[in-house]
Amino acid sequence: MTTPHAAPSRAGYREVFAVGQFRVLFTGYTLFLGGETVKMLALSVTVYAGTGSPLLAALAYVAGFLPYALGGTLLLAYADRWPPRDVMVGYDLVRAAVAAVLAAGLLSPAAMLVLVFVTGIPGAVASAARSALLPDLLDGDRYVLGRAVFSMAAGGTQVLGFAVGGTLIAVLGPHGALWITVASCLLSAALLRLRLVGRPCRGTGAGYAVRETWRVNRELLRRPAIRSLLLAQWLPPALVVGAEGVLVPYAARIGMPGSAGPLFAAVALGMLTGDLVISRLVTPERRERLAGPLALLLGAPLLGFVASPGPVIAALLLAVSGFGVAYQLGLARRFLEAVPETNRGQAFGLALTGTMTLQGLFAGAAGALGEAAAPGLVVGAAGAASMLAVSTLWRVLASPGVAHEAPFRALFASADSGSTTPPAHCHGPCFRRGERPGRNRGDANVPGSVIGVLRERLSGWLCHPTPGGGTARLQNSCQCLPLFAEGRSGCGDPASCLPTEVRDVPQRMETL
Repeated sequence: MTTPHAAPSRAGYREVFAVGQFRVLFTGYTLFLGGETVKMLALSVTVYAGTGSPLLAALAYVAGFLPYALGGTLLLAYADRWPPRDVMVGYDLVRAAVAAVLAAGLLSPAAMLVLVFVTGIPGAVASAARSALLPDLLDGDRYVLGRAVFSMAAGGTQVLGFAVGGTLIAVLGPHGALWITVASCLLSAALLRLRLVGRPCRGTGAGYAVRETWRVNRELLRRPAIRSLLLAQWLPPALVVGAEGVLVPYAARIGMPGSAGPLFAAVALGMLTGDLVISRLVTPERRERLAGPLALLLGAPLLGFVASPGPVIAALLLAVSGFGVAYQLGLARRFLEAVPETNRGQAFGLALTGTMTLQGLFAGAAGALGEAAAPGLVVGAAGAASMLAVSTLWRVLASPGVAHEAPFRALFASADSGSTTPPAHCHGPCFRRGERPGRNRGDANVPGSVIGVLRERLSGWLCHPTPGGGTARLQNSCQCLPLFAEGRSGCGDPASCLPTEVRDVPQRMETL
């Protein structure tokens, strides 16, 4: 019997792109990436030409990304409250209007920065809606491959987008290139509106969106299964981004400042290759088992920067590090299964918000450390910190069979509500959380220590076998699972039944 935590059967990219709705969503995402790359490059050039300030030029480049942190903490509730197609189309139209104002050249550089920052805040909601829509279009391993395709598109944009964007700016000028962004936004909006099937909103929340966003974020972070998967997605790559923050000083330090660009491209190329290889050539089950080793690969090559290698060796080390980002493919399905359906948009938005926020913080910290230490040492320290984070999170990364808590909470909701009546699926002697099973309850053949651990783990009603049982039976499936290795066979009296959602009981029993 297939369990919720068993890897699905292997899929191929042909199956992914055979889904017409995915092709529409992917095309819109590609237009989004291209338009944003050209816009941020053109804005950076425009601000620098108008002010001569490298700091303002750098702020102009990141002005479209910093608002994600703000939008992710204030507005993510709308990702589930509003239909996803409407959210994406609406944001494309906002982006088109902003790019048109920038292209017209009517604003001062400071006003440009403010406009881009403010209008970028809803970007977190649109990205969350897009990410949450993907599982509706693709199931099983096709969903993981779809995630890989999106990731490869982002990596390809880093490799090719800057070169194409720079060429457009050189040929058309920054204002002329911005009209390309306007066209891409309008094309994306039209494509999504006309070709993407509308779907209803997931959530039914009411009241202030900010309050709802904070409430759901807290609830998500309180759940150990979700919190651990979020940390596993956030920390290892965010620490590595700190190393990328000092690549420009590193290139200057080794006497080849012109090599900074190829070093950044090596990271993106490694990410692109890793996503392609791991998603295409590795089976789903092995992909999840490799999450831990691949995560270690993020930081391990960066230790070599302590020796200040030349640009070729440095690029190879960075490419190998970028390859390790593919570890996130092994977490994709598990995270999807862990989050509640009604809050899926906000959960994906929280994952993206945390990623971008921590990457910005660690990049700034690495830059500050670079003021006092050699860039090579900073890169090596970032790699070591990433490996330390992976070792701390190893149980999450290397244990795809760890149970999620959501099914258990739903299963035993009656116990938490104060009910004194055993759940309907219990057919034998039961005890509530807080009760200690004793022989007077007719459980002479059940080790109390095991039941006690189970009681704490499941936090609610537990049904145990009657004397002579020694087996657990999954309701609706009649699969008998030996609990205490007493050598008995057959279901006998179905005294302990769990809904079919809880299919990882055997693994949990083995752990206990």
